Amino acid sequence: MQGRRYFVYILTNVHHTVLYTGVTSDLCRRLAQHRARLVRGFTARYNVTKLVYYEAFDDARHASAREKQLKAGSRASKVAAIARTNPAWSDLLG
Repeated sequence: MQGRRYFVYILTNVHHTVLYTGVTSDLCRRLAQHRARLVRGFTARYNVTKLVYYEAFDDARHASAREKQLKAGSRASKVAAIARTNPAWSDLLG
């Protein structure tokens, strides 16, 4: 039996001027919440709905640690992570 997956993700807005880092066990559901502006606060205020980066983990602790690492890093380090896996900054969930 396969266990639950956890995702660390980075969202941006249409102009790529802001970045939001989060963690979830259901990436599609969480993105739908962000896009419907059901998540109050930063993402709704700045229209942050474009998925440009994610990593999958089998362990919630590892996902949480990676989220903290990304959040503690500079904008440049987040941009570099995005550029390595998604240089065009395409919306990974369309």
